[in-house]
Amino acid sequence: MGVTGEPPTSTPTSRRAAGFTVWYLRAVTFLNLLSAVWVSFGQDLRRHNAENYFTPYLLAAGFSSAVVTWFLAVTMRRRRRAAWILNLVLAGAFLLLFAVVMCFAEVRQYAQNWISLAATAAFVAALLAGRREFYAKGDRANPRLAAALAAGGLLATSLVAALLVTAADQARDTGRATFLDRWRYGTLRLVSVATDGAPHPGIATPHWVDAVINVLSTLLLIAVVRAAFRARRAVDPIAPHDESRLRALLDKGGERDSLGYFALRREKSVVWSPTGKAAVTYRVIGGVSLASGDPIGDPEAWPGAIEPWLAQARVHGWIPAVMGASEEAGTVYARHGLDALELGDEAIVATATRDGGAERRFTLEGRSMRTVRQAYNRVRRAGYSVRVRRHEDIPPAEMAHLLERADQWRDGATERGFSMALGRLGDPADGRCVMLECTDATGRLRAVLSFVPWGPRGLSLDLMRRDRAAENGLMEFMVIELLQRSAEIGVARVSLNFALFRSVFERGSRLGAGPVLRLWRALLGFFSRWWQIESLYRANAKYRPLWEPRFLLFEKSADLPRIGIASARAEGFLDLPGLPGWLRRDRVEQP
Repeated sequence: MGVTGEPPTSTPTSRRAAGFTVWYLRAVTFLNLLSAVWVSFGQDLRRHNAENYFTPYLLAAGFSSAVVTWFLAVTMRRRRRAAWILNLVLAGAFLLLFAVVMCFAEVRQYAQNWISLAATAAFVAALLAGRREFYAKGDRANPRLAAALAAGGLLATSLVAALLVTAADQARDTGRATFLDRWRYGTLRLVSVATDGAPHPGIATPHWVDAVINVLSTLLLIAVVRAAFRARRAVDPIAPHDESRLRALLDKGGERDSLGYFALRREKSVVWSPTGKAAVTYRVIGGVSLASGDPIGDPEAWPGAIEPWLAQARVHGWIPAVMGASEEAGTVYARHGLDALELGDEAIVATATRDGGAERRFTLEGRSMRTVRQAYNRVRRAGYSVRVRRHEDIPPAEMAHLLERADQWRDGATERGFSMALGRLGDPADGRCVMLECTDATGRLRAVLSFVPWGPRGLSLDLMRRDRAAENGLMEFMVIELLQRSAEIGVARVSLNFALFRSVFERGSRLGAGPVLRLWRALLGFFSRWWQIESLYRANAKYRPLWEPRFLLFEKSADLPRIGIASARAEGFLDLPGLPGWLRRDRVEQP
């Protein structure tokens, strides 16, 4: 496997042939969609389908056929082996049919048949020439799942169609049609997706009923095709020995990346370099192999872990992506074919000057910190106090109380976080984490903060929970208390929240900002009404931190929407309501 992640037997000819098959299916998709919206064109296609022979996937021209060919085009672009086999079987059978029927003189006289023969032959030839490019493995359960979904879905939708026909049947008073007849009518309509089929004695339905049944058929077809070509799910979650090795790497060089400790999330999988000196941790969500932060370990060994991670993604048909990589890691990933998009900046506050450098240290003094200083003093005068302890120093009974209160204060039922959250507060293995407990004047617990280790002298924010009825500014008060008392626990720098598109807000408010930048800032401000985009930037900026840029790394721009959805699901901002666990693509299977 080279640095580009292409299969070892790939050749320019095979790549061009594979690309032709994808564009062929896209063209057929366009023609199918055109036949669905252009009435006369669709009628011509259906007439030729009845009298002549056309290329595969145009025989049943229409929206449903467009959906199928579009799915096939997508799966072929992702180099799925199952999609290649299916296309070869269908197109090959159709080509053999052509070879037989073209022996008859009355068939050879139609130009459309020669066009169909040439197009089908070119498609089959391209499939054979590009066979090396289709190497991505699917999930072994896909055939069984697709068959079960097709059988169960057809039964359910046919019963729904029968009930719909029974309720809207304008001739039901004649008593000529039974429920079994209406069920047969609905089933035939589902299977054929017809629009002007032959009349059925004793059944007279409005056109909208047939349209609804056709929509049900299309939705079922989409579900079956999607189930048939699902990407393989991760089968190797982090094992205890992997976690031990990762912790050893973090102990040796964990100060390099503030997000390094979050690699220990146990729903992730890990790929090691051949030397064992570096690793990439990731999670497969919706067919996206999503890594976060920098690779763990020695930067010189990073390529040895990145290459097998990319190779694994291509073998299984996953889309590789990295969230929150630093500039150093982004440069290394770029050498392996990934592109970069700046997501925003991480706020890092220094509490001590390291090695005599000129790093800006946090202080409450000065005119620029007046507002922050006043808010801090207001909360302190209200009687609030903060206790700072390592998790390992908290007795089990007290930790249980903290967990109970933190769970009560959680915003919603979903535990959010992936790239900058550990997701397991109070785990015994995380004893070096730091807990901040804030109590009011009566001694009642009102908020907690938890930080994970960032090397020997750093902390990275993991979790923030507070009582909504408590004093405003409580979180700022707790953060400042930690920064001022950092010497007690040997902390020299603290990583706070991530500010999405921070540079847009900062540069867009400056004098002389261009119209495009101002418009972009206005759009982000509008969406900040629902998501904490600008407020997070403002909340971090008050500490006058050092801003470290973080990047999203991806392979193709066309994959960005799917990567965005996978990232939102990983962070807990997007869920799939009502989807059974056995249908979830991101469910982790034990090896």
